[in-house]
Amino acid sequence: MRLSVLFVALIVVIAFVGSALAVPPGKTVEFAGGAQGKVMFDGKTHADKGNKCNDCHTKLFQMKKGQFHMKKEDHGSDKGCGACHDGKKAFSQKDEANCGKCHKK
Repeated sequence: MRLSVLFVALIVVIAFVGSALAVPPGKTVEFAGGAQGKVMFDGKTHADKGNKCNDCHTKLFQMKKGQFHMKKEDHGSDKGCGACHDGKKAFSQKDEANCGKCHKK
C-alpha cells in the first residue's frame, strides 16, 4: 500500500515539474539571438493561433531549459521554429522583413 501511494505521489511531482518548465499562455521566454537581438517566445501568441504545447514539445523542442540552440543556417529549414515558420503555416523565417517579429534589440 505504501509503495502504491509513493508511486502515485512521484508521478504527480513529475507532472508538475514538467508543466513548470513550459511557457504558458501569457508568459514569454527569452533566448540569446546574436547580432539580430534576443528572441522572445510568447506562449499567448502561439496559443491564440490554436497551438498546443504538445504541437512542438517534444517533437521539435525538448522540455528542458537551455536545450535548444538555433543556428543562423537553421533559419528557413524545417528544424525548430522553421517547422511552422515556413511562409505557409506561419510567417517565413527566410523573409528578412520578418526578423523583428521574433528578434528584439
